[in-house]
Amino acid sequence: MPKNKGKGGKNRKRGKNEADDDKRELVFKEDGQEYAQVTRMLGNGRCEAICVDGTKRLCHIRGKMHKKVWIAAGDIILVGLRDYQDDKADVILKYMNDESRLLKAYGELPDTLRLNEGVDVDGPEDGGDHDDYIQFEDEDIDKI
Repeated sequence: MPKNKGKGGKNRKRGKNEADDDKRELVFKEDGQEYAQVTRMLGNGRCEAICVDGTKRLCHIRGKMHKKVWIAAGDIILVGLRDYQDDKADVILKYMNDESRLLKAYGELPDTLRLNEGVDVDGPEDGGDHDDYIQFEDEDIDKI
């Protein structure tokens, strides 16, 4: 049997940490780019996002970010707009939570944008404070 002369297999690739959590420089949008918030993940390297300009776009996650940077619903991303397709865009960068808070503080993101909300980004607003707790009387507990 031949000796293994390589660097290792998939377990070595799993051990690599490409996305370092070091402080990186904050990237602002340029011409042909827009900030967006992911509404839902569609699979196959695509997601649906609402841009700051109010347009809902189908976004394609570029290969450099695919399987290295995990994007979830509610994340703030920087998308590159396409000249020939207005309803599609390409994901250029995903902002971390602290970076998206800084963008909001600098006035790059509108105040109506809710950060860290999770899946229900554009869902209906109830507006009421309701508890998810159920109050039991002592008599009800005795019956059980």
